[in-house]
Amino acid sequence: MLRVDHVTQRFDSGSKTLTVLNDVSFEIEEGTSCAIVGPSGSGKTTLLGLCAGLDRPTEGTVELCGIDLGPLDEDERAEVRNQHVGFVFQTFRLLPTLTAVENVMVPAELRGTSGARPRALDLLERVGLADRSDHYPAQLSGGEQQRVALARAFINTPSILFADEPTGNLDEETAATIEDLLFDLNATSGTTLVLVTHDLELAARTARPLRLQRGQIVEAEAMAAG
Repeated sequence: MLRVDHVTQRFDSGSKTLTVLNDVSFEIEEGTSCAIVGPSGSGKTTLLGLCAGLDRPTEGTVELCGIDLGPLDEDERAEVRNQHVGFVFQTFRLLPTLTAVENVMVPAELRGTSGARPRALDLLERVGLADRSDHYPAQLSGGEQQRVALARAFINTPSILFADEPTGNLDEETAATIEDLLFDLNATSGTTLVLVTHDLELAARTARPLRLQRGQIVEAEAMAAG
């Protein structure tokens, strides 16, 4: 489902070159779950963006759903994401002028899928927001907005879901609810899950926790040891 092969990412910072990721390689099988953990500034979000084709690595290759992203231009990578990828972000990223159900429908409408509204309403019901479908983001709590974002992520039944600190802006009780919904939706959809988190308990719920350390991946066994 996802293959990262000898990926390095460097950024120019003034007169210096900053290496954020250094020769990172790993594979994630279809239908499994993986967490990428590490301290702030360790490159977790950078790696997630490379895996999803939002950016290109300085060196190395990323293969997503059997597609080598390297030769693709920005529009072609966007099409791969539209066809195969779902996203959940820490900051929800809902459109303020659209209702909850309209926000959920956006990815399906971009794909040109028919019957988007009934599916969006069904997903909102599954995340416990059937009675809030016509509310705008400003009328929803943070937890409710993240539930809308979860429903939106699954509207196209993605092959792979990338979640970047999905509970980072939520209180402990709300975060636990969102985590349960995320894993439940993921299991029933058969989606591959890759999430970035600083929460080791959340990471432990995935099949394969990985840690970023000094720009390199450390397997779960090393996490337990140190």
